[in-house]
Amino acid sequence: MTIRPATLADLPYLLAVERECPGASHWSEEQYRQVLSPGANRLLLVALRASSPNSMEVDGFLVARHLAPEWELENIAVAPDARRSGLGTQLLSELLTRAKETNSESLFLEVRESNAAARALYEKAGFRQTGRRKAYYSDPAEDAILYNLTFSL
Repeated sequence: MTIRPATLADLPYLLAVERECPGASHWSEEQYRQVLSPGANRLLLVALRASSPNSMEVDGFLVARHLAPEWELENIAVAPDARRSGLGTQLLSELLTRAKETNSESLFLEVRESNAAARALYEKAGFRQTGRRKAYYSDPAEDAILYNLTFSL
């Protein structure tokens, strides 16, 4: 498994993974292009696995925004056939490493209340529930649970 910053060449594969993940935030191709534009304050990481000796396949990704002194995890998705392999943990760990390198204070996120797998991932990583946004999501209507992880400096 390789985790690296995404490139424009990864976009078709990243969009394919996103379409397979109903719980992920769904962005347009143009929004992802903006994330990858020079000077953007966002990080887009892709997780790749070898699908053949000369080819890599995108199995997951995450998008985070740096709002100094904080980071916000905006989106994370893992392809269905790659779930329960530790890939989400690896992506999150890479984000945490990069966030700490910027001398940031914390990382925050929101997640659908019903997304038990994601909530377990965040809680295992040390995130603490800090609040709730009533009826934040639509299709279906659902509360968002807010999480925060404070870095010890």
